[in-house]
Amino acid sequence: MILEARNLRKSFVRGTAVVDGVSFTLERGETLGIVGESGCGKTTLARMLMRLIEPDSGEIDFHGQNFLAARGSKLRGLRRGIQMVFQDPAGSLDPRMRVGAIVGEPLAIHEPRLSRAERRARILETLAAVGMEADALRRYPHEFSGGQKQRIGIARALILRPEIVIGDEPVSALDVSVGAQILELLTRLQREFNLTYIFISHSLPVVAQLANRVAVMRAGRFVEFGPAAEVLSRPADPYARDLLAAVPEIPV
Repeated sequence: MILEARNLRKSFVRGTAVVDGVSFTLERGETLGIVGESGCGKTTLARMLMRLIEPDSGEIDFHGQNFLAARGSKLRGLRRGIQMVFQDPAGSLDPRMRVGAIVGEPLAIHEPRLSRAERRARILETLAAVGMEADALRRYPHEFSGGQKQRIGIARALILRPEIVIGDEPVSALDVSVGAQILELLTRLQREFNLTYIFISHSLPVVAQLANRVAVMRAGRFVEFGPAAEVLSRPADPYARDLLAAVPEIPV
């Protein structure tokens, strides 16, 4: 087990629980798909797992260490092991920075002792892994298509060689054919880099392509959780059944 979340809770305006008692474990090398409609708490959960926002209560253990209690250098050491690919490829890339600086920025923070040549070599290697040419290094995000921008975002997530990558709706802003290419890329990268994924989506067919286990989220809670084939073919919860019924065919 690489990650364990226990009873995570987060409330915002007027005390309404956005994430309400979520618990799960994550095994090395697997893909956990979290699916649910907009506003159900998926992104809030992802940001808590990254410690971009703090939960009101609950626990997160990463490699058996208390992730929520970590501070300073220990937090930086743990945080580099969990990276995120965001929903909007354009909005997640600083338009004023060149691609080389965007992809290499985590190295500047976490590995400042690397020489300029070493940093450049790592950036080029990672861009190549996501299918981007070396000439991307000096160009700006606006010069690329949506799919290429998402490849740049994936490269930025991979540059530190994380163990866990959280994909927060990483193909929802792309058209179907480009999204399919990104899903194929993520599948290949999982094998090549021995990655563990948490894949968040509102789309059951997208989750079905990648996930070993699936959690169905509604109103801040997991209402269904289990092996992907079981959840996608024989859901027990009425909401999960309704989600499944709304999709013409799910590949399992």
